[in-house]
Amino acid sequence: MNRTIPKKGNEKMNKLAFILVLLMALLQCFYALFAYVDPFAFSAVRGTVLASPEDLDWVQIYASRTLFVSLIIGILLYLKNYQVLFWAALLGVVMPMTDGWLAYQAGSPFSVTLKHLITVAYLLATAVVLRAVVKKANA
Repeated sequence: MNRTIPKKGNEKMNKLAFILVLLMALLQCFYALFAYVDPFAFSAVRGTVLASPEDLDWVQIYASRTLFVSLIIGILLYLKNYQVLFWAALLGVVMPMTDGWLAYQAGSPFSVTLKHLITVAYLLATAVVLRAVVKKANA
């Protein structure tokens, strides 16, 4: 199995990477469960209010995929595969960028769009930290 095992001497960066990724996985898990439990409130928080109860299945589809992402991120963290986690964080910016654009188009308050932009920044910062851990491990 291809793992990027952090080296000794870089404990602070390793711990920071672990915490950032753990928070990412936990937040995704929370969003998935929130979408299952209260799809109407979830869609409002995300900035795209449901127009009809007939759209509930789309929120549940979102929830299942979000839970999948959370579980994959969690297992990659458990396996300490920081190289793949780097790519997941970097390429994962597509989701909040799209969510932000959809919220903006739906006329959501700026604070909702800003939350999505902050998520993009968080993912990019996480990618930078993960990249540093990977480089140190491969040095």
